[in-house]
Amino acid sequence: MHDAVARAIAGAALGVALTCAAPAIEAQQINPAHYPKRPIHIVVPFPAGGPTDILSRIVGQEMTASWGQAVVIEDRPGADTAIGAEVVAKAEPDGYTLLAAMDSTMVLNPLLKKELPYDPVRDFEPISLGAKNISVLAVREDSSIGSVAELIEALKAKPGRLNFGAGTTNGRLAALMFEKLTGTSFAIILYKGSADTEQGLLTGSVDFAIDGVASSLPLIKAGKIRALAKLSDRPIPQLPDLPLLAEAAGVPALGDISTWIAFYAPAGTSGEIVGKLSHFIATIYADPAVAHRLEEAGIVAVSSTPAELHALVNSETERWGKLIHENGNLIFE
Repeated sequence: MHDAVARAIAGAALGVALTCAAPAIEAQQINPAHYPKRPIHIVVPFPAGGPTDILSRIVGQEMTASWGQAVVIEDRPGADTAIGAEVVAKAEPDGYTLLAAMDSTMVLNPLLKKELPYDPVRDFEPISLGAKNISVLAVREDSSIGSVAELIEALKAKPGRLNFGAGTTNGRLAALMFEKLTGTSFAIILYKGSADTEQGLLTGSVDFAIDGVASSLPLIKAGKIRALAKLSDRPIPQLPDLPLLAEAAGVPALGDISTWIAFYAPAGTSGEIVGKLSHFIATIYADPAVAHRLEEAGIVAVSSTPAELHALVNSETERWGKLIHENGNLIFE
């Protein structure tokens, strides 16, 4: 009987010891000094092949080379990036599940949608800006349309009969603004991302489209599509003569309707891990070889501190909110 009591006491003591040890073991697993100790997953809320996917793969390759851990890119397209964002919002805040978000994820969706399965402020920790992608307006190379002026002429000659392709919320919003400012009308075909948008343009499902230069540039170089204008006054080194859309269309300035990409972790991720990730991105962007790879892909690499990214989201929310209000308080279902 004494042996049974002794075993019970020993068992209880062991249970208490294990319970007390659990937080210490958990803390060790996410200790920044030991991070990362297993594969990192970067969730991309678009199909493979678009600017966000391309950027995430380049960053992931550099992480693997530096840290010796595999980086898995998970493409989770749909619902204007909300599906991928929800996955990360619900993930463990341990630094092993990250989100490659876009401005549509953090700024436009909250402004344009009545309901979202995530909260951009409550559910995420900002890590770093990743890129500022410049959007371009393009047609197929075999199109009879050779300029923005000719596009407007064709749209007015065939009201509602031409199709426009958009794979981002920005593209959809830009189309509505372009339609209003030019007095034209056309059908807007929605896609899940850049790769699908470009495919729609190539197959003739759409007659013109707005997409990021990172996904458009290879097709422009291959002579498959023709860029008519850009939606930012920032330069595109590979397309130095490309005009600004507002100027080419002869309409008031549309503002910078290009996209940006940023990296986030789930809310509650330690500041040390967030800082380590942010510092890493800044470090690899300073490497001329990495900068060249990104530039060749048409990606303008830009890093930031978490605080700077948070400030960018605030300023972009204010800018876009004003623009949306001026254009009729749009709501996207």
